[in-house]
Amino acid sequence: MASWKGQSRGTPLGYRIFIFLIKYAGIRSAYFLLYFVGVYFVFFGNKKPQNFYFRQIHGQNFWQSIYSRYKNNFLFGQVLIDKVAALSGLGSSFTFDFDGETHLREMKEGGFLIGAHMGNWEIAGELLKRLDTRVHILMYQNEKENIKALLENVESEKTMNIITLNDDMSHVIAIKNALDNNELIVIHGDRFAEDAPNIPAQLMGKTARFPYGPFYLAARFHKPISFVFSFKESSKHYHFYATESKLYPRIKNINDRKEISGQILSDYLVNLEKMILKYPYQWFNFYEFWEEEKNR
Repeated sequence: MASWKGQSRGTPLGYRIFIFLIKYAGIRSAYFLLYFVGVYFVFFGNKKPQNFYFRQIHGQNFWQSIYSRYKNNFLFGQVLIDKVAALSGLGSSFTFDFDGETHLREMKEGGFLIGAHMGNWEIAGELLKRLDTRVHILMYQNEKENIKALLENVESEKTMNIITLNDDMSHVIAIKNALDNNELIVIHGDRFAEDAPNIPAQLMGKTARFPYGPFYLAARFHKPISFVFSFKESSKHYHFYATESKLYPRIKNINDRKEISGQILSDYLVNLEKMILKYPYQWFNFYEFWEEEKNR
């Protein structure tokens, strides 16, 4: 049974090509290469997850799904290029709409921003810099080290600090220290590593499993929570969304853990579903996400 392995899609060679084009020929030349890359992945990539997503989740027919898979691949490539461009110091060349900036500014005592693998979170760091507070993003250790190293080599300015999720739970101390300093913690709520605790829930009318950790962590520290997303709307324009922050009840006993974590997940899924319907081509979970998909 296929599942997410804690790694991002892409190869070191692919990143090197895009970095070279951005550096010596500009972003648009890198975009141009995507016309061919998008076609390649339609025919030779792992087609099963995209087929299920567009045909079963969005109800498309065969020919519609082929176009959608191409557009999905093309946008994913653009997002990767934009990520590298932003890390290289070109983030100011992008424009933004920022729905909910006031909500984040009101989180003066710190809190959690829960997002998803949709759109482009890295480029959102350009916006978050203007909040005048430090932002930390939680990520898994087993992200491909060679790709991380390539990105670090082009990074000109760190917009967000990385807190690595470790088996020894050392990340909990780092989270506590950040929250004690009234800083913000970013974590995605739509993926879990193999064998990690998870919660089954309904998304787009079908059952999927979601990580227990992000929602429990957010509940455990009893800080305000906002659900956040950042989507590409044109070549150089992004739209950032942040919901009004909410402070959930404090955990008092073991039973509260599951109940309050479930409340946070339920609210998260309402907002995630809205974004899937609004930006269907920017869903970037390229693995067997839904339970029905795994059993086919």
